[in-house]
Amino acid sequence: MKRIFTSKRLGLVFIIVVIVVGLALVSVQAGSNSAPDKAGPCCFTNDRYSGVCKVYPTGDETCGDILAYLNNPMATGKTYCGNTHIRGGWTQVDCKE
Repeated sequence: MKRIFTSKRLGLVFIIVVIVVGLALVSVQAGSNSAPDKAGPCCFTNDRYSGVCKVYPTGDETCGDILAYLNNPMATGKTYCGNTHIRGGWTQVDCKE
């Protein structure tokens, strides 16, 4: 009976799998680390909200996108500002660290 997988082939397959998984993990980690540094925080205020809401954009979001979401009365699904249901009246302000 002929062996389909020899120890050399199994070793080669294992090495390829390790390399692919390693590259995928590095790619995911690089993407998650770059988002806050790239955009920085966005800060918003509203007369009906206590304090300043600080949001870190993720992916391709911008502060303008987040502000438009907060001011859209039909917007749902995001958890900005402590998952507030306040829509409309938001303004962007400078974040003070």
